[in-house]
Amino acid sequence: MNTKTHVLVLSSGGIDSTATIKFYLNLKYKVESLFIDFGQIANKKEFSASKKIAQYYNIKFEKVKIVLPNKKFGSGLINGRNLFLLSIALINFKYTYGIIALGIHSRTNYYDCSKDFFNKSNTIIKDYTANTMYLGSPFLNFNKLEVFQFCKENRVPLDMTYSCELGLKQPCGQCLSCRDLERLYETE
Repeated sequence: MNTKTHVLVLSSGGIDSTATIKFYLNLKYKVESLFIDFGQIANKKEFSASKKIAQYYNIKFEKVKIVLPNKKFGSGLINGRNLFLLSIALINFKYTYGIIALGIHSRTNYYDCSKDFFNKSNTIIKDYTANTMYLGSPFLNFNKLEVFQFCKENRVPLDMTYSCELGLKQPCGQCLSCRDLERLYETE
């Protein structure tokens, strides 16, 4: 049991980041969550879900708002998104040691969910902090169904999560995240 390690989970309010919170809580780490509003379409619903999840788990929660002038985001791939979010988390991390955690998993087409991205980003974080901090991603080798099964087995409050990239009622049937949700719920 580790009662000293601080973990800052980048929370989107979705299944993967919520599973990541639960994973580290199971290890008895000191978990906090950070929501970053960078102007994404679903920011209001993602923020609401992230906040409710933090309250449910009784963990510290913060929001950072970044204004990118003249930039509008759609659904799907946002180049540099996770790299940008990690940089904000590193700047925002309040401790001299610990973990910045991402809820990424395998079998996506997004580079910033790959092992290569994880390894390179982890090296950067460790280099910046003289090996006192590192990147955590407990589901890096899991597919979405395996993350979903972890949630079910660990009683993660899936009804509190929000994953629609378009900010619509989920599952909207249009965005990739909602199509993933539909497939997951078909497996039940």
